Amino acid sequence: MTVATELHAAALNRLIDTEQARFLSLHPRSAAAWREGRRHFLYGAPSHWMRRWAGGFPIYVDAASGSHLRDIDSRDYVDFCLGDTGAMCGHAPEAVTRAVTRQIGRGATMMLPTEDSLWVGAELSRRFGPRYWTLTTSATDANRAAIRIARMVTGRTKVLVFSGCYHGGVDEAHVEIREGRIGLRNMIHPNAVDYDAVTRIVEFNDIAAVEGALAAGDVACVLTEPVMTNFGMIPVSDGFHRRLREATRSAGTVLIVDETHTLSCGPGGYTALHGLEPDIFVAGKAIAGGIPAGIFGLDQAIAERLWRIVPPVNPRHRQSAHLGFGGTLAGGALAVAAMRAVLEEVLTAPAYADMIAHAERLAARAREIIARNALPWHVTQIGARIEIMFMPAPPRNGADVIAGRQPDLETLLHAFYMNAGILITPFHGMLLTCPATSADDVERHGDVFDSFVHLVSDAGVI
Repeated sequence: MTVATELHAAALNRLIDTEQARFLSLHPRSAAAWREGRRHFLYGAPSHWMRRWAGGFPIYVDAASGSHLRDIDSRDYVDFCLGDTGAMCGHAPEAVTRAVTRQIGRGATMMLPTEDSLWVGAELSRRFGPRYWTLTTSATDANRAAIRIARMVTGRTKVLVFSGCYHGGVDEAHVEIREGRIGLRNMIHPNAVDYDAVTRIVEFNDIAAVEGALAAGDVACVLTEPVMTNFGMIPVSDGFHRRLREATRSAGTVLIVDETHTLSCGPGGYTALHGLEPDIFVAGKAIAGGIPAGIFGLDQAIAERLWRIVPPVNPRHRQSAHLGFGGTLAGGALAVAAMRAVLEEVLTAPAYADMIAHAERLAARAREIIARNALPWHVTQIGARIEIMFMPAPPRNGADVIAGRQPDLETLLHAFYMNAGILITPFHGMLLTCPATSADDVERHGDVFDSFVHLVSDAGVI
């Protein structure tokens, strides 16, 4: 490490210490709640994700509405995190609140369908293409089911994923490539999974590597996002999806597209916008307005192959219909009612138009600030989703992210933003707009980002 690098790191650490100390002073009640929570919860809060914020402890929420959130210290935030996409509808949207309030009085779950499910099934096919749908309690469960089905219909074992991917709690996807070697990501501990037996991994956008990995004929499915969003946003190269579809069809491999984050691209997600043709379509998080739910849909060919193994109608109950996936609460009446409200009244075409317009203005302001200060940073915007990355150009793959990421600068950005009343996704520099996001919210972000640039510039960090 050079002297200049050491001085740079020291200056950055001082700024982080200052912002975290400021965070503590501004959030005394959240700090006390965190101390209490650590007495009861394994990682201090109901979910281990909740602890991963740059202030040193999480903000404890009092209430959230629209695009804003208020904590128990009575501080207000413009929310561009939106529950890491779970609240892409905005907080407490009126249509969802009305639907779940009505349904909860009529029964939350009965392990039986409601008439709302008929409307939801038809609407899912209208938006995402004609498919045979199953509802789950999360996108993780949907991905697990999709992988199981792919193995059932192909008789193969391996799942191909892209380095840096995230598909929930799917063991096969808990890997990445570092320094040319495959290992577990995010400090995940080995869990008796033989990754050589179940996983193949290549870099995103590398179609030659995909074709090579499929050549052995043992890959049941490729599991991918249309655009990688959970490792720093990685745009897709021109022609990659077309060639990926050709390669999987040629190899007899099932293509699973996980649209959990890229639903932000429009009413039919990235798939409808760009004419993708997945064998299995997966989504979750925002699909029921924050009520736990996921979906997966099989195209006609995959459904027919599955039905040859397990027929869809079995009146004499001579064969199990369990299939190895599901859950008692999956497709429950409450989730279905919320999903109908989201699809019918919240995530509409006009709402997407507003969300994307706000995202475009937010990205343009951030780019202007970066250009004015001649910074080696870039902004990626896809639909209603934006990412500010501290590297000169968009990454092509996970290796580029690993090589160029500046995690300490990201920590400083998150802490500074929270102290200034802005929330973004805590794991990197990703922002999301919702139907309730306003022009004032966008302007507020631009002002705070401009102040952040002045802070790090004056301190000699950039």
